[in-house]
Amino acid sequence: MQVILNIILSAIVYLFIASAFNLQYQTGKFLNFSFAVLLTLSAYIYMQFSVHLHFPFFLSLLISIILISIIGSVLYLIIILPLKKVNVPPWQMLIASLGVYIVLQNLISMYFGDDTKSFRTWEVKAGHQFLGAYITDVQIITIVVSVILLFSSWLFIEKTKIGKQIKAVSSNPEMSEILGINKEKVILWSFALGSGLAAVAGILIAADTDMTPTMGFNWLLYAVIAMIIGGMGKMRYLLMGALLLATAQHLSAYYLDSKWMNATAFIILIAFLYFKPYGFSGKKLKKSEI
Repeated sequence: MQVILNIILSAIVYLFIASAFNLQYQTGKFLNFSFAVLLTLSAYIYMQFSVHLHFPFFLSLLISIILISIIGSVLYLIIILPLKKVNVPPWQMLIASLGVYIVLQNLISMYFGDDTKSFRTWEVKAGHQFLGAYITDVQIITIVVSVILLFSSWLFIEKTKIGKQIKAVSSNPEMSEILGINKEKVILWSFALGSGLAAVAGILIAADTDMTPTMGFNWLLYAVIAMIIGGMGKMRYLLMGALLLATAQHLSAYYLDSKWMNATAFIILIAFLYFKPYGFSGKKLKKSEI
């Protein structure tokens, strides 16, 4: 039962991060690896305001989300947008975003140090027992908040004007511009929203497992693998990808060793790329999106 609870928790976090990352990918049409440092930076910003400056919990959380949304938007405006205007290929933008990640991750290391840090000021308690397994308060909050925000973001995309514009740009950027949609404004919205969701994910992860300057990259990597397995299609395919990845990882940790979790993720990725390259959705990508 403990393994099942661990699978559910990991799958929900993978899905949450993948949906936020996918929001940026579908409009920007490239893999933005600077997203990983936003996951990390959000936790450190929250620690700075909550622990060091003694701001209230909700105010520290709000400041972190707003600042990360702004940082994600600024990175798009000053780095990605100029590259898109000169028609730089997606793989070059990926390398540029990886460079941004490395620079910002090193700045975090210089300011906060490389050691593991925690912003937990509450008393550490044993988890709640559930059918012989244990789950902590933070893990319960992580599951509840992730599900609420996943549903809220889905409603936003489906029901609001800007959400429908994001869907239009994701589907066909050229036709969207012909119909009068400001493509760059919509992409900026998607980067701001995706970055805000990344901030929440980073804080939830750090509350459960503490934080290091490099923590965001592994979580983003798992989310991207879940996206590829799912086929970069609808939410249900992302969920299938996240569940399969989390199940394989935790079963390998249980029967073999926790050191096999990363290897298992890449084995599944290679297997899908070879035998089922379009993932569960079966949706083929345009050549320009690869």
